Formats: sequence, C-alpha cells, structure tokens
Amino acid sequence: MISVDEALSRLFALSAPLGSETVPLRHGAGRVLAEPVVAGLDQPPFAASAMDGYAIRETDHRPGVRLNVIGEAAAGLGFSGTLSHGEAVRIFTGAPVPEGADRVVLQEDVSREGDRITLTGPLEHGANIRAAGQDFHAGDRIEVPRRLSATDLALIAAMNVAELRVARRPIVAIMATGNELVMPGEAPGPDQIIASNGYALAAMAEAEGAEVRMLPIARDSESSLRHTLALAEGADLIVTIGGASVGDHDLVGKVTADLGMERSFYKIAMRPGKPLMAGRLAGSTLLGLPGNPVSSVVCGHVFMLPMLRAMQGLPAAPAPVRRGVLAAPVEANGPRAHYMRARVEQRDGACLIHPFEQQDSALLTVLAEADALLIRPVGDGPQPAGTAAEFIPI
Repeated sequence: MISVDEALSRLFALSAPLGSETVPLRHGAGRVLAEPVVAGLDQPPFAASAMDGYAIRETDHRPGVRLNVIGEAAAGLGFSGTLSHGEAVRIFTGAPVPEGADRVVLQEDVSREGDRITLTGPLEHGANIRAAGQDFHAGDRIEVPRRLSATDLALIAAMNVAELRVARRPIVAIMATGNELVMPGEAPGPDQIIASNGYALAAMAEAEGAEVRMLPIARDSESSLRHTLALAEGADLIVTIGGASVGDHDLVGKVTADLGMERSFYKIAMRPGKPLMAGRLAGSTLLGLPGNPVSSVVCGHVFMLPMLRAMQGLPAAPAPVRRGVLAAPVEANGPRAHYMRARVEQRDGACLIHPFEQQDSALLTVLAEADALLIRPVGDGPQPAGTAAEFIPI
C-alpha cells in the first residue's frame, strides 16, 4: 500500500492539462481561464460623477456662493461645453464631469431658484468624482489560471472583452459495476440494491467543471466490463465504482489489465478507500474507486476532484485543508489515514469539529449530514477534545 500523498503524486502525473478552447463571455462562468484577459480601455473611461448634484469649479466651493446653471449632464449624454467661474452644470450619477469642473456638490447641499443655485452649508469635503481609470486601466490583466466567478465575468465585460480562452472541460465517464446493482426507479430483486454512488460523483465532477457521461451498469463478467469500458472511449477520465478489490467477482483489475492498462498503483493506506487503483487505459486516465458508497465519495473528494482541477490547468494540489479543534475526544488511529465524517461548527470564534460516532463506509445518511472529513494521520494516538486537527470541507 502507498500513502495518500504518494497516490496523489502519481495521480497528478496522470492528469496533465487538457488544452484550451475559446468561448463567449456568457459561457465563461465556472470555467478556468487559460490565457490572460487584457483590459481594452480605462474604467471609468472618463472622470464621472459619483453623485446626483451640480458640477462646479473648486474656486466656487463656498457656502453662500450663487451660481448660474448653464446645462445638464446625464449618464450617456454629457455636457459639451466648458464650465467657467460662477457657473454650474446639473449632473447625475455616472455622467462625464464637464471640462473645467473640479467637484460635484450634492443636490441636498444646494437650493435652486430657476437657473440659479445657492450653495448651502456645511459642504462635503469630498469631490464626489470618480477619476478616469480609477477601477482599472487599459492593459491591466487578469492572470491565469483562475476559475471564473460571476464577478470575474462582470469585470471582464467592463474590460470590453467578449471572448475567453479557457481550459477544455474534462470528459468523465462514470461506470458502476456489480450484479447487485439496479438503477433508481427500478424494482430491485431480493439480492439487489440501488446504484447511488455515481450520482454523487457525477454531481461533484460537474461542479468542478467536468462533462459527465453516466455509463450503464457493468455486470460481474468480463464481457460486460469490456463492453461498458468500450463506451468510455474518448473520455479523459474513466471512473469505475466497485470491482477493484480481490474477490472472485472483482474483475475490473483483470479486465483493464487484459485491455492494456498501465497501472500506476493499487491499494492505498487510507480508510475508507483502501482498494483504490489508477492507471492509463487507451489514452484515458482510469481511477478505480471502491464500491462502498461512503468510500467512493470520500475518494472522490480526496482524489478525483484534485485530478479534475489539475486537468483544467489549476495547481496540482491536494484538496484544501482547514484547521479547527476537536469538539469530542477520538480514539487512537491505526496504520491507515482515516478520513472521518464530521460536522463543523463555528462557536465563539472557534472552529469545532464534531466527528460522527458511526463511521461505517456504507452509511450514506451519515455522509449526507457531514460537511467535513476529519483527517486522522497514520498512527495518531488518542486525542482529547480541544486538540487541534485538520479537515477537508465537503
């Protein structure tokens, strides 16, 4: 068995970036930027009013001064003249500041009679003008790699960029195996259960930016496995669920080897998830996950998601780890890293980690209540409540 860190290192070696493609800005949400975005203009492109009020010269900014209103400036329709001493221009938020004006006085600080205004006191110290280029300048860049958020898209749109070069989405083929499985909605036989793991893994992969193919269930025969694996042709990542152990009916390892898979490793020192394997098969990376529901989903968080991030050009790094303190004591851990299902609570400025008492790898109800995986290192002794610990948010 190899360690989790060694397994990740080998998986990253199988997860090279997949290249890039051009998409319209509207389709950029959640994509990973593959080429820098360069602003094509200043923002704002002109000095703009930050308030509704009157544009005036600095020398006229005194309580009691009376000024002649000579025009109006609105967003999208500026004032074309030049402001002189003793004059004012009615101005609205976002409008270009007229030439000659140094500040905008708030409409609340002015009394108006016809085309004349009087500045009333006290007056604000701020100029209420957004300088040209205050937000960004032409030539400013958004660097790569970066997963694009909604606000990133707003910024890129303001930069006057309509298309993006982004990482290609990984294509993930997910294949459950086993005679005991039927699809949701079907009536299971007396010895069968519902196939559930693939739905969690598919949702996780899609949330990470992948395109997912849900393949038919492969039965416990070499012919069925070969047929279903053939349907994964062209996938960047093939994820098998179950059949990777050493039982008489666990045939994934044998069939993939017969098909020419270059195995990278088999079995890791962790729980849940010991019977995990990986390799290269006909141009695809194959990740063989355990069949127990919790084991497969935990391995999805620990291994599959970091692989998908690396395939999109993001740093090849383990799942993000956070720190907190144990809310309850835990027993000593054995020779395998243990990823315990837990719930995190923020209380009085502290991050408390509550591990669940039940840690059976078949209990989806516990996993559904969990929002963290408490990481117990190999050989870690018993720890009392209050001990610092690390966890992976899920």
